[in-house]
Amino acid sequence: MSTSKSLTLAVLAAGMMPLVHAAGYQQPPEAILKVMRAPALPVPSISPAKNAMLLVAWQEYPSIARVSTPFLRLAGSRVEPRNHSKHDTPGGYGIPPCAESFKLVGIPDGRETSVSLPANGCAGAPEWSADGRHFAFTNTVTDAVELWIGDTDSGKVRKIPGVRLNPMMNDELHWMPDQKTLLVKTVPARLGPPPVKPAGQEAPSIQESDGTTGQSSTYENRDTLGSVHDEALFDHYAASQLMLVDAKSAKLVALGKPANFDAVRPAPDGKHVLVSTVRKPYSYVTTYARFPHDVQVWNIAQPARIAVRPIASLPLADRVPVHGEPLGPRDFAWRATDPATLVWAEALDGGDWKNTVPARDKVMMQKAPFTAAPVEVLRTAQRYDGLEWSERADTALLHEYDLNRQWRQTRVVNVDNPKQTPRLLWDLSMNDKYGDPGFPVGRVLPNGARVIRQDGDHIYLNGIGASPEGNRPFLDRLNLATLRSERLFRSGKDVLERVATLTNAAEPVMLTWRQSPTDAPNVFLRKLGEPVTAGKGEAVFATTSAALTRIVDPTPELRQIQKRLVKYKRADGVTLSFTLYTPPGYKEGTRIPAVLNAYPLDYADAASAGQISGSQQTFTRLYQYKYLLLAGYAIIDGASFPVVGDPKAAYDTYLEQLTANAKAAVDEAIRLGVVDPERIAVTGHSHGALMTANLLAHTNLFRAGAATSGSYNKTLTPFGFQSERRSVWEAPEVYRKVSTFFYADKLKTPLLIVHGADDANPGTTPLQATKLFEAVRGNGGTTRLVMLPHEPHWYAARESNEHLVYEMLTWFDKYVKNAPPRAAKSAPAAGDPQ
Repeated sequence: MSTSKSLTLAVLAAGMMPLVHAAGYQQPPEAILKVMRAPALPVPSISPAKNAMLLVAWQEYPSIARVSTPFLRLAGSRVEPRNHSKHDTPGGYGIPPCAESFKLVGIPDGRETSVSLPANGCAGAPEWSADGRHFAFTNTVTDAVELWIGDTDSGKVRKIPGVRLNPMMNDELHWMPDQKTLLVKTVPARLGPPPVKPAGQEAPSIQESDGTTGQSSTYENRDTLGSVHDEALFDHYAASQLMLVDAKSAKLVALGKPANFDAVRPAPDGKHVLVSTVRKPYSYVTTYARFPHDVQVWNIAQPARIAVRPIASLPLADRVPVHGEPLGPRDFAWRATDPATLVWAEALDGGDWKNTVPARDKVMMQKAPFTAAPVEVLRTAQRYDGLEWSERADTALLHEYDLNRQWRQTRVVNVDNPKQTPRLLWDLSMNDKYGDPGFPVGRVLPNGARVIRQDGDHIYLNGIGASPEGNRPFLDRLNLATLRSERLFRSGKDVLERVATLTNAAEPVMLTWRQSPTDAPNVFLRKLGEPVTAGKGEAVFATTSAALTRIVDPTPELRQIQKRLVKYKRADGVTLSFTLYTPPGYKEGTRIPAVLNAYPLDYADAASAGQISGSQQTFTRLYQYKYLLLAGYAIIDGASFPVVGDPKAAYDTYLEQLTANAKAAVDEAIRLGVVDPERIAVTGHSHGALMTANLLAHTNLFRAGAATSGSYNKTLTPFGFQSERRSVWEAPEVYRKVSTFFYADKLKTPLLIVHGADDANPGTTPLQATKLFEAVRGNGGTTRLVMLPHEPHWYAARESNEHLVYEMLTWFDKYVKNAPPRAAKSAPAAGDPQ
């Protein structure tokens, strides 16, 4: 069946009266279509040696033919059986992107070298060698995921023959510490054909619970296994053979026997490899990440005689508390400053945030040859969130977070000296954007290990620089001895310029990524100059810059679009903001139709909820609803929709806060004189789609809405949603009150419902859309359901995205832009809720 026919049938099957424009994929007007099909902007991938970068242009929209490629759902991974490639991005939200082009740019001379990518297939992201001399990448073709290697000096790329990669459980490609060899996961040569389900021998699918208490998060139930045959398919496609590949000679050396490998990580010494394998019994309620695992360290110094040391045997973890952690060792990582020292964490609180304990986690360490017992080196009062190693063995940063308070802390520690008291470095809300100190700038060692760059007592911090005026990225130099910092660089107010990396020069030389509403993003080389007198928060050094790249504007017609940051307050005093976009040719003082877009976010305190995020200085590009700017609509974009309260019970007042947020945004847009109060629409994706439906059901602020890939009945996600950790049985009224489905009889404002037919997000299954449509239709509401064939949570195909814009524009033109004025008796004062 053609995709055009399947789309038509999907509409008809939903019970809609067929419309003339409902037959097959449709396209928006030519002016919008031209912009949608414009070339993609490339983004930089900078080598660890800082000698070169690759400008990578990613395909904006793949064809529906690629998106509709058949795949198998195997315990949280979507696999294309013909070539063992992944059909999903992490979380199952999208389709893996393909690179359209690579271009090498020298540093610091800016010399450009073209790279001829494979004529056929889908090229993946480059993986640089630490010395910057080579880059490796995958190329997915009809029958294989190939391994290709590029040479930085010449720009030439070549395929490694005889290698079929297996990316099903990730970690399919690593440079070894010698930077001459790659460690890869390959499809076993003697794998044979996939198991075939015996005809006419369908067996029952059986699950059993033994009365043990414990919940699994809603979001773990993604593309799970459902039968013995599914288990056999999982074993077939998960099986990998570890191989060493000589990058120069293409010689292949097999390591061990095939197994269901997931994590595979080489140690800094190049002799040891952390290997994690998945084993039975499998679960039908969770993904393979919760399946039993055996964790081992392999000594591969002699590939023909591998010495194996067991580290942990982890049981099935299908009853992990919501937002909690499984019992036993987890978060394995190599210590960057040691040849072969393994570090991991273990929960001391049962992995459950509800338990009150003196310490939630302990941190364990074990050194080669892994014959002595592991030793405990640290305990964390809250949940362990990783160790970052600096260039000095006696200095590391320990991160932990408290989900109950939405709080985070970082300490300076010396794991080799238990008598040295950790020093508190940062202590702030996880939502405090203004106080965010940034993240440490790293350096890649010659063996490929990443460490925090450290010059004496100093480290460097790269931050997004959130402020009341929007983001102004910065680079700070922090003295770990005195804990005092100085600002080396801060983005100007009329551009958005962030530090991409520091070069390997002794003095800080920055590579920055700079853009403005009218200037396409480009890489600049920025050098530190003399000290200057500066105001609060500004850089205390002058800098000079020169462009390294020359990326041109692919859509000059969009430069007429204007945008501004708008700040206002909610009725209870919480500070809010949105970005107001006006269409090309807009005349100030004219009231025009508008579309409001938002995504509710959860906050533990009002102060953090009121902080501004984002920037108005980005180079204007359009997507989905924003294309309506080219049809004369204003866009009220990124409107603040905070849900403020105790993280344990914030959704108790979700509906009231949703209404207050919407009223404040609409009132402010009207007050500015840009938006016509009689012609405002609302749209949102995922959790924003639920917001959209609820605002139409509970307020009279909007003339129509478009909800994409939402979850409208939270009783179908009974074990939590967003930051809500209570189950439906613990808070039934909250689940009901949040769910638009139970208010479908009140939803009389026209609602367009769009959903991907292959949405893998357990919280937003396609059933959510069809059931809401049926409920609204059955109660006499005005609604339209569009199921996009083959699409995941984030719509990928060019045909689907063009059709989405067409549907939104048609819907809003009919019910918003060209709608007659509302009758006086039903029209409230501007912004008044029902």
